[in-house]
Amino acid sequence: MIIDPKSTPPVDVYKVLIGSIVPRPIAFVSTLDADGVRNVAPFSFFTVASSDPPIVCFTPTGQKDTLINIRATGEFVVNIVSEDFAEEMNIASGTYPPHVDEFAVSGLTPIESTLVKPPRVAESRVQMECRRFQILEIGSGALVLGEVVLIHVDDRIIENYRIDPDALRAIGRMGGNTYARTTDRFDLTRPKV
Repeated sequence: MIIDPKSTPPVDVYKVLIGSIVPRPIAFVSTLDADGVRNVAPFSFFTVASSDPPIVCFTPTGQKDTLINIRATGEFVVNIVSEDFAEEMNIASGTYPPHVDEFAVSGLTPIESTLVKPPRVAESRVQMECRRFQILEIGSGALVLGEVVLIHVDDRIIENYRIDPDALRAIGRMGGNTYARTTDRFDLTRPKV
């Protein structure tokens, strides 16, 4: 099958992309609106853009509360999702009105950040406090680039700056309603040329 994005409905192109670019890590982004209302929402179009300076990026589509909040305040926190709070993350993914606090709806625990105003998700083992670096408008979405200004890592999952994947128990997003665990792994040694 050959798919031409110019002649294929965008919803079908989307299905092919999310079904083949897998598993995708999840940025569970917490923000505050201009009035201080908390928001937390997952985004699976997420990755690292740079390590020096540390820049992460994610892509919300449409005018999501998260994007509106980051435009208004310039701050957010990326919380890494572990398997044990996947259900709460999924509850927070609902399309709620802007005045709804997804922390309260999902039962997740907001905790104070150190350098930014949006709260962190206490259940997350890795939380990255970010300041807006740049927002690029792309089609129906936006690419949000955030400079990581502080990283919180649970002491039980890190040694010598290496994260223990068995202790992190991160999940990834597949297509549709399907998620993946990161427990089935294998190692390959990079060739020395």
